Amino acid sequence: MPSKSVVVGSAVGLHARPAAIIAEAVEKLGAGVTINGVDAGSSLMIMTLGAKKGDTVEVASDDDAALAEIVALVERDLDAE
Repeated sequence: MPSKSVVVGSAVGLHARPAAIIAEAVEKLGAGVTINGVDAGSSLMIMTLGAKKGDTVEVASDDDAALAEIVALVERDLDAE
């Protein structure tokens, strides 16, 4: 499965709000996406990673468009929007 290393951009890391935004995007895309091996379609699973701002995570998907979209979300500060 293709993957990309990404630095977490959200000020509070991948916690409630950013995790929910990412999980919702994955569901809309209808593609399988993982972050550090956990299902990125589940905000709870994303939060279990405990990823903080500046941490590097691995986003993976067989769908190139989905991979690019989720990578872009992880890189952004989703708390500031």
